[in-house]
Amino acid sequence: MHHKTIAELSTELAAKRISSVELTRLYLERIQHFNNILNSFITITEEHALQAAKQADELRSQGKAGALTGIPIAQKDIFCTDGIKTTCGSKMLDNFIAPYDATVVKNLKLAGTVMLGKTNMDEFAMGSSNETSYYGPTKNPWNIDYVPGGSSGGSAAAVAGCLTPAATGTDTGGSIRQPAALCGITGIKPTYGRVSRFGMIAFASSLDQGGPLAKTAEDCALLLNAMSGFDEKDSTSVNQPVPDYTANLNHSIKGIRIGLPKEYFSHGLSNEVATAIQTAIKEYEKLGAVIEEISLPNTGLSVPVYYVIAPAECSSNLARYDGVRYGYRCKDPVDLQDLYKRSRSEGFGSEVKRRIMVGTYVLSAGYYDAYYLKAQKVRRLIRDDFAQAFKKVDVILSPTTPTPAFKFGEKTHDPISMYLSDIYTIAVNLAGLPGISIPAGFVNRLPIGMQLIGNLFDEAKLLNIAHQYQKITDWHKQIPEGF
Repeated sequence: MHHKTIAELSTELAAKRISSVELTRLYLERIQHFNNILNSFITITEEHALQAAKQADELRSQGKAGALTGIPIAQKDIFCTDGIKTTCGSKMLDNFIAPYDATVVKNLKLAGTVMLGKTNMDEFAMGSSNETSYYGPTKNPWNIDYVPGGSSGGSAAAVAGCLTPAATGTDTGGSIRQPAALCGITGIKPTYGRVSRFGMIAFASSLDQGGPLAKTAEDCALLLNAMSGFDEKDSTSVNQPVPDYTANLNHSIKGIRIGLPKEYFSHGLSNEVATAIQTAIKEYEKLGAVIEEISLPNTGLSVPVYYVIAPAECSSNLARYDGVRYGYRCKDPVDLQDLYKRSRSEGFGSEVKRRIMVGTYVLSAGYYDAYYLKAQKVRRLIRDDFAQAFKKVDVILSPTTPTPAFKFGEKTHDPISMYLSDIYTIAVNLAGLPGISIPAGFVNRLPIGMQLIGNLFDEAKLLNIAHQYQKITDWHKQIPEGF
C-alpha cells in the first residue's frame, strides 16, 4: 500500500478498501521504523494525524470526500503549523511553537489531508544538501552515504523512502527540484505568486515559492490544486484564477515545441547525466514533440546574481531573530548588545552566518550600487532571455542537476562547488517561472532528474508534458531497496 501514488490511494479510500486511520497508522509505523535511518522528520505529529484521519473517515462516510480527503502528507518544517513546533531546521527556532497555520497548511487541511509531521531541511532553507540542519543531515534512501539534496531534502527523502505519499517543499533557487532529482521523485516549483507565502518562514522574499513533492506529476497536480490561489495576507500573491491542474494531464503533446538551451548542455554537465537526458528527449520525440535548440545567453550569470540577491534578502529577513521577541536567547546577557551578538552567533549555523554577512556587505552604502543594484539589472536580462525563448518554444527542457547525488562531506568545505549544484535551477527563480523535475534515469544506482521550465502560470502545461513522459517510462515507479 505504501508504494501507491496519491491518485491510487484516493481510489483505495473511495472504494473503502482501507480507511484513512489505517493508512495513517501504516505511514506512522514506517516513520517510526525508518526515521532513525533517514532522519527525514524533525517532528512526528502522531496524535494530531490520527485525529485528522478519523475526521476524514467521517467526512467520507457522509459523502463529503474530495480527491485528497484522508491522504497523509508531510509538511516541510518551514511552514508554520498552529500549536506545533516550527524550527526551519535551526537552533534559533528550536523552541518556537507557531501560533497559526501557514496558508499552504490551512489549504491542505481544508482539502482533507492528514499531516504526519514536519520534515527536516537545511537551516532556514540555506543549502543544497540538507547538511546544514541543526538536527543533523537527512540521508538519501537510494544510498545513505549520499545527500538527498536541499533545502527540501527531508521532504524528498520521506517521499522517496515511502514514509509519506507526498510532502510540501519550498524553492528559492532549486530547493524543490534539486532534491526531487537526487531522490528520484517529482517536484514542482510554481510561478512566483501562485502559492501563498503567508506563514512560510522567509529566506529570500522575491525568490521563495512553495510547492509539492510526490511520486508523479499527477499527484503534484492534485496537491497544487489545493495549494494554489490568491491570498490577501500575502502581498506577493497573484489574483488569478486557478485552473484544474488535472484536467489536461492526458492531452496529447504532439506538436509541442521543446527548447534545449545550448548553455545547459555544455561544460560542467556529467556525461552520464547528459546521456540519460538525451534518451529522455528521444522519448518526447516519439510522443510527437518538436525539439529545437535555443539560447539563454545570460545563464552563466545566474549563480553570481543569485548569491548577491538571495543573501541580501536573507540578511534583511533574518534581522528579526534578535533574542528579544521569540526564538533562541543566549543565557545571562550583560547588556542589549551582548544579547544580540550571542543570541545570533549561538543560534545560527555557519552557512546562515555566511549568507547574512555576504548580504549585509552587498547592501552596505559603499557597495549597494556595485553589487546589489547591478545584480538586479542582470536579473532582468535573465528574465528577458526566457521571454525571448518562449516566443519560439512552449517549454524548455534541461537536466535538473549537473551530476547525481554526491557523498556527505564532499562539498561542505567548498561553498562555491555546493552552490554550482543549483546551476540549472536558479535562473528559473530569478525569472519567477514555474519548473518541474521528474525522474529520468539512474547513474551508478543513483537517480537523476530532468527539468521542464514553463512560461508564467504554465504549470498545467508542464504537468501535462511531465505526465505524458511518465505514462511511457517507469523511472518514477522505482523504489529504493529495502523501502
